[in-house]
Amino acid sequence: MNLARLSLLGASLTIAACGGSGDFGDISGGGGFGGGGTSTTTYAITSANAPTATRASWEAANGSGEFGGFGGQVVATGTPGDFSKASQATRSVGLMVSALQGVPFGPDVTPCLVDGATTVSGDIADPLTLTTGDTFTILFEACDDGFGEVIDGTVDLTIREFTGDLLLGTYLLSMDTVATNLQVFTATDTITSNGDATVTLDTTQTPYIESGVSGTSMTVDYSAMSETLSNYVSDQTVDGREQTLPFTLSAAGTLDSTELNGVIQYSTPVRFAGEGFDYPSSGSMLIEGLDSSALLTAVDNVNVTIDVDTDGDGTYDQTLELTWAELLAS
Repeated sequence: MNLARLSLLGASLTIAACGGSGDFGDISGGGGFGGGGTSTTTYAITSANAPTATRASWEAANGSGEFGGFGGQVVATGTPGDFSKASQATRSVGLMVSALQGVPFGPDVTPCLVDGATTVSGDIADPLTLTTGDTFTILFEACDDGFGEVIDGTVDLTIREFTGDLLLGTYLLSMDTVATNLQVFTATDTITSNGDATVTLDTTQTPYIESGVSGTSMTVDYSAMSETLSNYVSDQTVDGREQTLPFTLSAAGTLDSTELNGVIQYSTPVRFAGEGFDYPSSGSMLIEGLDSSALLTAVDNVNVTIDVDTDGDGTYDQTLELTWAELLAS
């Protein structure tokens, strides 16, 4: 079984988190600053830096959501900001069933497609299903599946709740996940993740799928910067019943980034929605800083606006018009 290829336990994590339950539903603004991170300075948002603060918040929201979509692959991809769909987690069901057929469980060593290996071990109560308290440890050893990324490090998972049928691929799964020195090596960067997340995956109405990720703290170190997400949550849905694959995304959290030299808080007053692999065509994200804020609004799947309130009086001082591509390049 190869977790680097969307394997064990059909749901998971990357950079995300909210000490919360991972319940599905709209996540809207509110709350003060708090949680982890190393900076004690709240970032002041201006018209000049609003695109950077907005892009960093969008990437953080997507990074946390990826863990829910990638069945145990706990690290950021080399292209932060790309939207990942929860439906991808269903690919892991077959591998999960194979893993549960062995008692005792592990260590199960599987070579990766190009180089390296994954080692999976665990303590399970029933070889035919998942049970509350089941534990799994996945060790990536320079695992290269030929997708332009090499993964190394450890992921520990503990099952919180499971109901449903693995063989049919219809179930409700909740699990706690801890990443320890989990690294992704790409052609341009080295990404290291440490932290926790609680992941929930609901495939009971498959091919309509919901995934949620929440956690207390997740730190991701890149070659040129470091980010800590605290008190975060990200929820996604994707409807595979429709040919256009409509999706939604809600997220909230506190982001401490060396790129910003300060702390910001983000939330989604209006859930993002879109289709296929396009950017969202509707929805909004509120980014709050020191007596200042920015509101990202999806005009359509190409264009966005950023309304900037530089003095915290509740009135937007300027509206910036960008494309999604321009925003993510800022």
